[in-house]
Amino acid sequence: MNGALWGPLMFGGALALIFTGYPVAFALAGTALFFAFVSAAAGHFDLILLTALPERAFGTMSNTTLLAVPYFIFMGSVLEKSKLAEELLETIGALFGRFRGGLAIGVVAVGALLAAATGVVGASVTAMGLISLPVMLRNGYREGIALGTIAASGTLGQIIPPSIVLIVLGDQMGVSVGALFKAALIPGLALTGMYAIYIASVAWLRPEVAPALPPERRSDNASELALRVMKSLIPPVALIVIVLGSIFTGVATPTDAGAVGSVGALVLAALNRTLTTDVFRQASETTARLTIMVVFLLIGSTAFALVFRGLDGDVWIADVLTGLPGGWIGFLIAVNVLVFVLGFFIDFFEIAFIVVPLLVAPAQLLGIDLVWLGIVLAVNLQTSFLTPPFGFSLFYLRGVTPEGIQTSKIYRGVIPFILLQVIVLVAVTAMAAPVGN
Repeated sequence: MNGALWGPLMFGGALALIFTGYPVAFALAGTALFFAFVSAAAGHFDLILLTALPERAFGTMSNTTLLAVPYFIFMGSVLEKSKLAEELLETIGALFGRFRGGLAIGVVAVGALLAAATGVVGASVTAMGLISLPVMLRNGYREGIALGTIAASGTLGQIIPPSIVLIVLGDQMGVSVGALFKAALIPGLALTGMYAIYIASVAWLRPEVAPALPPERRSDNASELALRVMKSLIPPVALIVIVLGSIFTGVATPTDAGAVGSVGALVLAALNRTLTTDVFRQASETTARLTIMVVFLLIGSTAFALVFRGLDGDVWIADVLTGLPGGWIGFLIAVNVLVFVLGFFIDFFEIAFIVVPLLVAPAQLLGIDLVWLGIVLAVNLQTSFLTPPFGFSLFYLRGVTPEGIQTSKIYRGVIPFILLQVIVLVAVTAMAAPVGN
């Protein structure tokens, strides 16, 4: 067999195995070992390269940047399991509920805050679906706008710092996580604002779609509302400001800030008298489960990358992407299409560990800004998470939606938010252009 074909065959084989539903970490490692031995028998791979695998796996386990991942997962899990996130949502609902569309705008605001507190899309969508959807429907909101708002707001965890997505991208692309956080703040806040403006416009044009809370269901007692704000809103917002502020000012690394955030979440839960043994256990289990998944994916992807590069697969990818018509424009369009389609079928972590490392070398050759390329990938995945019929955010929401609500309602509800996502995606893609273009 022609030696140049081994790389494409290995890449296609790994994707085919992943699409069958086989665990991705084992699919990557199994594909790597299979192609290593078969290609070695054909004289196209040197098995001595596999001796580097244990050292690379150890390097993965001792990666201090990725240590931020379990810290931020634990921080968000504590806020969710201790009901602090639920109280936050209820308080913001009380603040905005007196206005048309106010509940939905409150959900967007909470989505942004939960994104900054958890960085995990599944947790945000599930929590807001369970807490806010019944309240919105009970107060006369149409199903479409309620479902679309929750699904879209939950995906803000993909882009608003301290997103787990950005931490992993920074590690895989070899760029500063702090730089990614700073760059992501602009599109994150822009999306939050655009969501709110869209909801307010719909509520103004069609009051029956997103009505204000009736007087008997809202709190007009100023002192009572102020007390709720002091208790439920200010503490978690202060924690988020401290965590992100320490990163942006350079006082702490993302890992250090994540540790502070974890301790801070425990302190807030204790002060709120909701830190129980069961809450701590559930938060720890969630953190352990997600962290173990990430580590196994990293080890599998390390084995895959080692063999793939040994078969000159990285050279093949670089030649394909740098040889596209249109130069850097063709590269960015192709990357957006590839990641968007893959985002339908496989999780972000899998894309980050399989595809993203292969994009770095051709992007550098074309002079593309890697920080903004990382933001493009994050916004792109956020968009694919929302897009029917396979968007992950839609599946998370479907799992907590009452049986009487049709899935098609979710699909129709997210369409306006997808259009807003596309606008932001085009804008950040332009920001990734090489200097001077």
